[in-house]
Amino acid sequence: MNDSGRRHLRRHSRPDFLPRGTACETARMDSTTSKSGPAFVHPTADVETGARVGAGTKVWHLAHIRSSATVGDDCVIGRNVYVDARAVVGSRVKIQNNVSVYQGVTIEDEVFVGPCAVFTNDLRPRAQNPDWTITPTLVRRGASIGANATLVCGVEIGAYAMIAAGSVVTKNVAPYQLVAGNPARPRGWVDEKGEIVSRDPAPRDNI
Repeated sequence: MNDSGRRHLRRHSRPDFLPRGTACETARMDSTTSKSGPAFVHPTADVETGARVGAGTKVWHLAHIRSSATVGDDCVIGRNVYVDARAVVGSRVKIQNNVSVYQGVTIEDEVFVGPCAVFTNDLRPRAQNPDWTITPTLVRRGASIGANATLVCGVEIGAYAMIAAGSVVTKNVAPYQLVAGNPARPRGWVDEKGEIVSRDPAPRDNI
């Protein structure tokens, strides 16, 4: 799901040993997308040369942001998050631990991605397939993706939609729609705060 890319230099070296009870210091990294302030990158994180990381963004332990990836302003990139080459993450996005955002995935502003959520970019994966093509996924502004949810590539998640934890999303999700299950099915509607406003799964004209 990712390419090997060229070799690169770490912005910060990984500490070989940390005494018990001693936390790693948070390092400053000049913002590449804004002059309003620096981003913060943990010393164990790997931000490749050419990656764009916005002002006020925090990149935490063991995260890896590839060259040509874009991460907007004021984001939180949790422990062990991987952002692939040419993946796009908007501003004020929160990506919790152990999430991989592969090439072909676009996450708009103010999206929440819960821990261990899964994105994909290959509809018919094989270990050896030189002809495979990336199938894109789009997550619209303000949507929330619950912990351990899986998004099969090729779907669009509408603005402020809510994906329940553990769901497997195989179809587009409408704006403000609540879906759950495997496969994910409509369960109701939410407002911009995430509060459930209806348990009726039928389409609604207005929320």
